[in-house]
Amino acid sequence: MTPRSALPAVPFLLAFVAGCGGSEPPAAPPPPPPPPAAEVAPPPPPPSTPAAAATPAPPPEPPASVPVWRVSEGIATPESVLYDAANDRYLVSNINGTPTTVDNNGYITEISGDGKVTKPKFIEGGAGKVKLDAPKGSAILGGLLYVADITVVRKFDAKTGAPRGDIPVKDAVFLNDVAAAADGRVFVSDSGVKEGPKGLEPAGGDAVYVIDKAGKVKPIAKMKELSGPNGVLVLDKKLFVNTLNSDQIYSLSDKGEMQDVTHLPKGGLDGFLSVGDTLLVSSWQASAVYRGKLGGTFEPVIHGVKGPADIAFDSKRSRVVVPRFVDNAVEAYDLK
Repeated sequence: MTPRSALPAVPFLLAFVAGCGGSEPPAAPPPPPPPPAAEVAPPPPPPSTPAAAATPAPPPEPPASVPVWRVSEGIATPESVLYDAANDRYLVSNINGTPTTVDNNGYITEISGDGKVTKPKFIEGGAGKVKLDAPKGSAILGGLLYVADITVVRKFDAKTGAPRGDIPVKDAVFLNDVAAAADGRVFVSDSGVKEGPKGLEPAGGDAVYVIDKAGKVKPIAKMKELSGPNGVLVLDKKLFVNTLNSDQIYSLSDKGEMQDVTHLPKGGLDGFLSVGDTLLVSSWQASAVYRGKLGGTFEPVIHGVKGPADIAFDSKRSRVVVPRFVDNAVEAYDLK
């Protein structure tokens, strides 16, 4: 007899055998798919660069200065004006052509202090024994009028205009301005330029000469660093020079050393004057007349004057007289 206690085990055993018969075990379920990759945020944009500050517009040009008077009739390529305070008159050097041409047709006009032409051709090349090709800067000393004329300094009687002889300057290229000193010396600049495709161009020979009381000429300085010396001025026993080919003014020692070099806002310098404790300098590039002090700053006091050549100062009326080289006119401006 089988014990009762064994009976319940049969169905359990059969169930176990039936479940584990010889079949393969079921395949393991596939691994779950990997989680989706996290989205990578794009890098932040670089910090915005502020727009470059706009270049400020240059200040507007001031209006052209208005002259007190203007003379154009009978004026032909005026290069220089000299104020003769003793006789209250202006002497205007008229090239009457190109500044390097030997043609004996230059002349000097006399204008009264109030701007009236008194002698259209006070001195005239080709008239009588007068020789005058392309007159430029001038100065009066001891009753004589000294005039730079290409390679010669010509002398005339300051009262009558009669010729009083010539002083040739050896190796001169383009004599330009003249200044007289109280001790009887006369200084003359040589800008060292010649006519070229673009007008007057550097050609060498930049120099400043001195003429002693005996009429003997010698160079004070002769070198390209002079940058086309143009206007000359004697002040407090010192010689000052401005430059046609740069924006510099400077003084020259007795040994020809450049000193007190000062730069102006623009170049192409020409006329050179002393008024009180300041200097006046005309500039072709700026179409202006500057005022300032050596070693300091210069500001325009006359605007909009194209081709301002060798200016004069009327000490009686406090006026600047400007030869308008390219416009064939002479104009006077009150100095404020």
